[in-house]
Parts: sequence; C-alpha cells; structure tokens
Amino acid sequence: MGWVNVHLRTRVAALSGFLGSYLHQIDGKGRLSLPAAFRRDASDAPLVLVQVHENALTLYPESAWAEVEERLRDLLRRQPQARSYVLGVTANAVEVVPDKQGRILVPQRLLTAVGLAETAMVVGVIDRIEVWNPDRFTETVEAGAAEGADFAGQVFG
Repeated sequence: MGWVNVHLRTRVAALSGFLGSYLHQIDGKGRLSLPAAFRRDASDAPLVLVQVHENALTLYPESAWAEVEERLRDLLRRQPQARSYVLGVTANAVEVVPDKQGRILVPQRLLTAVGLAETAMVVGVIDRIEVWNPDRFTETVEAGAAEGADFAGQVFG
C-alpha cells in the first residue's frame, strides 16, 4: 500500500508545469496578474522577464532561467562574437516577484516592445510562461497551423 501512495505522489508531482492560455488585464501601473494555475508553480519566487522573441515576453522561473544562463555562458565561450547579442538579452531582462495578489510589474519598455496595452494573453509553455498581445498570439498560432499535423504526429504518435 505504501508503494501506491509514493507512486501516486510521484505522478502528481510530474504534472507540474505551465499549460493553458488565459486572457488577463494589465492595469494602469503596468501590473499583470498571473493565472492562479501558474501561481501554484511560481508562488512568490522570483521570475526573470525578458523579450527573447519579437512578439512575446517570456517569464522564466529560477530553475529554467539557470539553464538559459548556462547556455548563454556556453555561447559566449564558444562564440565570443555573440557578446552583443547576450548583452542585449541580459540588459533588457528584469527580475520580477509576484505580489500577494499574484501580479508582476512589467516595465513600460517591455510592454511597448511587444505591443501590450490593456490586455495580455498569458500562455504556458511547459517550463516557462509567455505573455502576448492577444491579436498577435492568434495570428502566430493560425500561421503555424499548417505544420501542426506534422508536429502532432512526431509528439503524440
């Protein structure tokens, strides 16, 4: 009986991650409330907010950001000419900590960079969270729909 309980706890723990999409408001101060489902995994731990992709901001929990940092260090070791790229990424990154209501403060420069104003689509991407302008998110997903069948077969069989 003890093995069953341990096995079930292990399975539940393995289901953690960021999944789903949620439409949330950005208040006048630039605060974005994280979905309750994402707060469970992020709680009040610091997150790194950065613009990696043209149309979205990405929120990395500490563990995922540590992996990114290692890849950035490795990139600099192998390709010193990548220094300007790494500087650009890290200079615009900011550490954010959700407040008691689960809100993070998004700097105005990052809101502007990805076209966010009053509403954001907050999307779970397994080990990170992306924050999109809802219209750009829809356009991006629809543009990639044609390849979806190929990828679905590779991932889901």
